[in-house]
Parts: sequence; structure tokens; C-alpha cells
Amino acid sequence: MSEELIQAQSTGSQQKQDLLDQLLKPEVQESLSTLVEQLPKLTEAVTLLTKAYDLAQLVATDEVLKSDTVNAVKEVAEPVIGSVKNLASAAIEAKERADETTEAVGLFGVLKLLKDPEVQKVLRFANAFLQIQAERKA
Repeated sequence: MSEELIQAQSTGSQQKQDLLDQLLKPEVQESLSTLVEQLPKLTEAVTLLTKAYDLAQLVATDEVLKSDTVNAVKEVAEPVIGSVKNLASAAIEAKERADETTEAVGLFGVLKLLKDPEVQKVLRFANAFLQIQAERKA
């Protein structure tokens, strides 16, 4: 048993000597000096990272916050989804109606259509859109 103790002490002594040899190297001393000079910045960075990690953990595990976020996204998305569905439905119905008729739209038919408030709204939109596109190109 004493032989094992002597060997362990010898190994420990050798490790201490190796460590001292490493510490005596000029490049190691320079690196340690730089590290010591930067410790305040490193401490600040670690503190910020710890705060960010704690916040991320809180957000990830807070069921109320998750629920509120999901509800907020739904509140914003549902009206948009409804509008898109309504627009798509109207476009499909308009295509079907247009396919059912072979009636030609003449000059007087176009003039009559131009008085329709919805057509006027679309024409004003198209005009404004084209003006904006022309301004952006200039």
C-alpha cells in the first residue's frame, strides 16, 4: 500500500513540475497577463449571457406567455385569412360566371360599367398603383 502512495505522490509531483514548466514559458505568461487584463470584460460578457439565457428559459417555459403569443398571432392572422379566402372565393366565382357567358361587351357596355362604383374603385386603385410604380422608376 505504501508503494502505491509513493507512486501517487511521484505522479502528483511530476504533474506539479510539468505545470510549473508550462507557467515559466514566456508565451504562457503573456497569455495569462492578457487574460487577467480582460477579466472585467469577460465577467461582463458572462453576466450578459447569463441574463439572456435566464430570459430565454423564462420565455420557453412560461405557458401564459406562450398562450398569449399564440392568441396574438391568431388575432392578426384570422382577419387576413378570412380576407384571402373571400377574395379567392370571389375570383373563382367570377371565373365561373365569365366562362358561362359568351356575351360580348361592347362600347356602350364598357361605358355603363365605368359608372359602377366598384369599377371606379378598382380604376382609382390601378391608377394610383401605376403612378407609384412610375415614381419609383424615376
